[in-house]
Amino acid sequence: MKDLDHVTEIDRALRGQQTGRDVLVTESWRRCVEAYGMDPTRADPAHIVTAQQLREHREQSERLIATARSGLQALFRQVAGQNYVLLLADAKGVCVDFFGDPRFEDDLRDAGLYLGSAWSEQLAGTCGVGSCLVTGEAVTIHQGDHFGLAHTPLSCTSAPIYDTCGTLAAVLDISLLRSPTPKSSQNLAMSLVRASTRRVEMANLMAMTRRDWVLRVSTSPEFLEVDPEAAVALDGAGRIIGMTHGALDSLGVGGPLIGTRIDEIMDLSVDDLPDLMRGRPTEDRVLRLKDGRGLFGHAIAPQTSRVATARDRAPGGALAGLAGPDPAMGQLLHRAARLAPRALPILLRGETGSGKERLARAIHVTAGQGAPFHVIRCAGAGEATFDALTEAQAGTLFLKGVTELDGVCQARLLALIEARRDLRIIASTGADIAREVAEGRFREDLFFRLAAAVLCLPPLRLRHDFDWLLDRLMRPHATDGLTLGPQARAELRGRDWPGNIRELENVLAVAAALAEGTVIDQHDLPAPTRAAPVPEDDGEELERLLDACHWNFAQVARRLGVNRSTVMRRVRKAGLTPPH
Repeated sequence: MKDLDHVTEIDRALRGQQTGRDVLVTESWRRCVEAYGMDPTRADPAHIVTAQQLREHREQSERLIATARSGLQALFRQVAGQNYVLLLADAKGVCVDFFGDPRFEDDLRDAGLYLGSAWSEQLAGTCGVGSCLVTGEAVTIHQGDHFGLAHTPLSCTSAPIYDTCGTLAAVLDISLLRSPTPKSSQNLAMSLVRASTRRVEMANLMAMTRRDWVLRVSTSPEFLEVDPEAAVALDGAGRIIGMTHGALDSLGVGGPLIGTRIDEIMDLSVDDLPDLMRGRPTEDRVLRLKDGRGLFGHAIAPQTSRVATARDRAPGGALAGLAGPDPAMGQLLHRAARLAPRALPILLRGETGSGKERLARAIHVTAGQGAPFHVIRCAGAGEATFDALTEAQAGTLFLKGVTELDGVCQARLLALIEARRDLRIIASTGADIAREVAEGRFREDLFFRLAAAVLCLPPLRLRHDFDWLLDRLMRPHATDGLTLGPQARAELRGRDWPGNIRELENVLAVAAALAEGTVIDQHDLPAPTRAAPVPEDDGEELERLLDACHWNFAQVARRLGVNRSTVMRRVRKAGLTPPH
């Protein structure tokens, strides 16, 4: 009779009648029937993924599991006596970590409150994890709120975990097999799960932005240092490069936060951050927002212990758009900004597709002379190419792939440089130009005329700002609301990218064309090209790759095209240890 009452209530809700349920519950019921084609009369069992699928989901969530585990263990100790079970689900709704009483393990498995259970709305109907993933908000789905008859005894309270770029990455769920009838009995569970997800996001932000300033904020000075409400990470120029989800509410910004300068939001510059560090009373660390509100702020310096100065602050203008939070690129762009106003010749080195021409154009724009930017593609260039430049307007001459010039053209280029002192030379190459000179394929005198300064761009696989680049390159494809799904993002993070940024741009363009909805999923991505494995005895290169992947062994393994145990063996052999 109880099952019939539940089915009847769902039918009434679909016909627009009042049921007393929360609006988010009745909207989810409607999706279950109209979008997913579910039958409320069926008592379907829990959906469990295969062991292989579970391993894949756990590998993709490896870093998040490690970051969240200590906090979840503390939470479980708080609620274990009340028979709660904790689930950490990924962005697909699959449970990748679990805390429960082993005495009830069989019952928990049967109910789907266990590792490998799939709780997306499309599979499980209205439920805590699934509805949280759809709404992006914390929810309690209590007993009869569930769509599926098999789940109506459960009470599930879930809250989203967002990554540092503001993308929903996981869900923390706290559930009971049986609970008191009033939904209000789960109010404490809601408070606990919200506090825990806030702390997980904070821990993740701190782990991901060790080399950047972090500004933590709170409405109360008492909790500022021990349990702040939100935080943002800032680069040397004061741009927000990472955040916890609570920062959207705390800072009162209606639009995106990533990329916004902190001085556009509050009366604060990056030079003021040292004044907000420990050693000063928390009640004196007041931040004044542009909307007139006040907050209390606590600044944490980069682990490199450097205070932002005019010298090491990331450049603005055209150069600012070339990199996110990446230490090597930050240093390179600082050097480029200092060199730009001077007419010194610059040689740009880097793998194919790593952004050498973009950097050359940004240097030209930063010089600010408004002169033309001449491009010579040296592969296949002939004498006539350089003859045409004898009368060219003064400006910047960019020599793309300069080591591709034959001997005759090298001589013509040397003569052109002598004759046209009003042309600023920027050359690029993906080759080992020193070897080319040593082996007689490139003129030594020309090399020294081109390489007053040398800037080496890191390959994409070694860059720390991959997510920043991904979001930036997605912008041209987001005009119709197209977004990149979390599984697609994880797949792209794990590729080796021998074609670097150019290859990533092409992959995103193809995926945007193939996507049929508003989300690019993993199956929309074209297959990867070749991998460029790190030689087993190259410990330095392996360490750089580990740093770029934030020591996520599974991600490093995917980039190298080997299994995770091989990476761990190479790490032990090289004597490498993660940064603290």
